[in-house]
Amino acid sequence: MAVSSPCGRRALEPIARHVNRASRDLRWEQAIGTLALAVSLLSAACASTGAVPRPFPTPGGSPPQPTTTSRSGSRRSANGHGVAGTALALRGAPYKNGGADPHGFDCSGFTRYVFGRHGITLPRDVREQFRMGKAVKPDRLAAGDLIFFSTVAPGASHVAIAIGGDEFVHAPSSTGVVRVEHLSAGYWRPRFVGARRINGN
Repeated sequence: MAVSSPCGRRALEPIARHVNRASRDLRWEQAIGTLALAVSLLSAACASTGAVPRPFPTPGGSPPQPTTTSRSGSRRSANGHGVAGTALALRGAPYKNGGADPHGFDCSGFTRYVFGRHGITLPRDVREQFRMGKAVKPDRLAAGDLIFFSTVAPGASHVAIAIGGDEFVHAPSSTGVVRVEHLSAGYWRPRFVGARRINGN
């Protein structure tokens, strides 16, 4: 309907501005939605390549549980990159002696929690974890392998999870949080005592 009166046009100007602003806001929301979808698709594409995910620390949250179920109904473990991804998602979680959840971990509580998220129950003690799975040579380490060090006592007394290359993630008391370190570092290399590959990884 045409409005011929100047007074009528002036009365409609605020409404027209509101409509234009709402239209811009809607386009902005649509653009953000499209961007979020693109990021999601790119993340899925990266995960499909087998690359180790490197998410932001989420010490207060619970990581996803990427377990699968076999035809017989028994649970089987995810691959090593899945284990490593779960471990990396816990970076920043605080160290707590005797801790075994995202509110606080010690080294074996951390590895037990991560593997538990993939349907594998590890013993609580480091030395018992060292007897699990099969031995892996240092040059054959893969994401998801358990790495053991002699720190506070002879033999295996500290455990970490390999994330690929020279890196591992663990819950060390010295730094106070779950973090990533290098196997070749001056402190860790001479303390390495072995690695184990848990069945299914």
